[in-house]
Amino acid sequence: MNLPSFFRTIQAKLIIIYVLLILIAMQLIGVYFVSAMKTSLTSNFTKELQERAALLSVLAAQNLGVTGESADASLDNLSVLVNNLFNINGAEIQVLDASGRVLTTSKPSHADYVGTKNTQTVVSRALQGIRDNEEYMIDEDNVRKKVVAKPVVRDGKTVGAIYIAASMTELYNTMERINSIFISGLLLALALTAVLGVILAHTITSPIKELTRRATAVAEGQFHQKMPVLGNDEIGQLSKAFNYMTSRLQDALAQNEEEKEKLASILTNMSDGVIAADEKRQVILMNRRASEMLRVQEQAVSGMDIMTLLHLPLEERAVLERGTMHSAILEIDSPEGDTFLIRVTFTPIHRREFGVSGTIAVLQDVTEQEKLEASRREFVANVSHELRTPLTTIKSYTEALEDGALEDPELGPRFASVIQNQTERMIRLVTDLLHLSRLDSKEALLRKQSTGVLEMLEEVVDRFSFQMQEKEIRPEIFIEEGVDTAWMDRDQIDQVLDNLISNAMKYTPEGEKITFEARRVDDGMIAISVKDNGIGIPKRDLERIFERFYRVDKARARNMGGTGLGLSIAREIVKAHGGTIILDSELGEGTTVTFTLPTQEQGGEGQ
Repeated sequence: MNLPSFFRTIQAKLIIIYVLLILIAMQLIGVYFVSAMKTSLTSNFTKELQERAALLSVLAAQNLGVTGESADASLDNLSVLVNNLFNINGAEIQVLDASGRVLTTSKPSHADYVGTKNTQTVVSRALQGIRDNEEYMIDEDNVRKKVVAKPVVRDGKTVGAIYIAASMTELYNTMERINSIFISGLLLALALTAVLGVILAHTITSPIKELTRRATAVAEGQFHQKMPVLGNDEIGQLSKAFNYMTSRLQDALAQNEEEKEKLASILTNMSDGVIAADEKRQVILMNRRASEMLRVQEQAVSGMDIMTLLHLPLEERAVLERGTMHSAILEIDSPEGDTFLIRVTFTPIHRREFGVSGTIAVLQDVTEQEKLEASRREFVANVSHELRTPLTTIKSYTEALEDGALEDPELGPRFASVIQNQTERMIRLVTDLLHLSRLDSKEALLRKQSTGVLEMLEEVVDRFSFQMQEKEIRPEIFIEEGVDTAWMDRDQIDQVLDNLISNAMKYTPEGEKITFEARRVDDGMIAISVKDNGIGIPKRDLERIFERFYRVDKARARNMGGTGLGLSIAREIVKAHGGTIILDSELGEGTTVTFTLPTQEQGGEGQ
């Protein structure tokens, strides 16, 4: 066993912590116990010496201060008291007269001290009448002793002193025996604690080891692993959580496999091509439809740069590198010599805290759609030129009829009114078609200048104030702080706003409101929004709402006088100004149309 690695295991840590806790607890108890025992023994020892010294001082008072013939008898009595009645094992007792001279001693080896003065501090204090006198000392034999001295008082006068110096060797021997017993008990307790710690640590770490082994098996794909639940403690709860985790993992992986199969089937059978690239723009997935559109093999493009695969021009590459959603039209030449138009929509994949982690490119064959759009533009131009003259003539006849040319007073005005309404509607259609044609061919001349946004919106509201009052529609205008002017052709933008307000009023119920808002957006642009809370537009129609002649409800739009070209014209006008227009709508809740305009003249554009 590798010793350092063993000490890094939970089992070793539990054993060490358990032993250290017991050791610290025993040490704290031992320090307190030994200290208390030492204090108690020393206190008892000192108290006993003090009591004997006090009693001896009382008895000695009867034999001190005696003169004459009885002086020798008194000295003999003192010797008897010291040597017989108050003899203490390992202690020396001395009786001193008032001058501090030793009269008698209990220690025969110190008989030569008799007649000499004891000059110790405790003796001096006792002869001064102070009763509590004690100190520790170490004699010439390196023996620790406790020294006490008591004054001998007779008739209120100090006539001598009692001096006792007792050895503390026996007391310290007792303390050493107690320490030895305590240390032996401590070592025995530590040994038992270590054994119990090993057993306890094994009961805790054994299930953890088993759980680790089974978790490793789960990581290798063996999801049938189950932990035995042996109780309701923390280990048992961990085993239950592990079993629940493996069950959920098994279900999640099965569901994931099912979703992967569904996704693979969807991608394979999609009518649109799909290409997925990683954060390095290398192709990681391409469905069959995409390979058919691009005339390449799926296996051959794995790891290829998506920009190289799609032959993107430099400007499209720059947009793709910024990681923004956008679309591009690609021209693909077939072996037969035909040219196909592919619309590629790039959508970045964002991961939280990691930014763009990949790109999804959706390919749509828009060849027929582009051909149809081109045919529609050509048709609009041709029909506009063909219909303008006869429509003007019809309008002239209508005016003549209204001047009184009709003979029938009942049918004439009604026919004239129908002819006039249809004529005006067709003139609007032709005018719109011509306008679109000029915008498409870039022939429309824009006279741009700096225009006040608030003033423009207020004038637009004034133009429609009468119609709004009839339907009890409330206009509201909100201008963000800092939005003052925009760079535009006022007439053209008025046409855009007129169209948006007309649509909003047509589909907004009476008593509701229309909101106009202008705010600043990035890159020196402002956004102008027209919001109503009318009937709204279904989701399926939002993508085609800007197409020419496209109506959500064709019958109702015609009855309301719509031509189906208003939003198309608005889009082309905004696009000519360098802005964008978007429509956001919720069926039954209302519609918001927002377009952007530059705040100042852009480089390269003319008026």
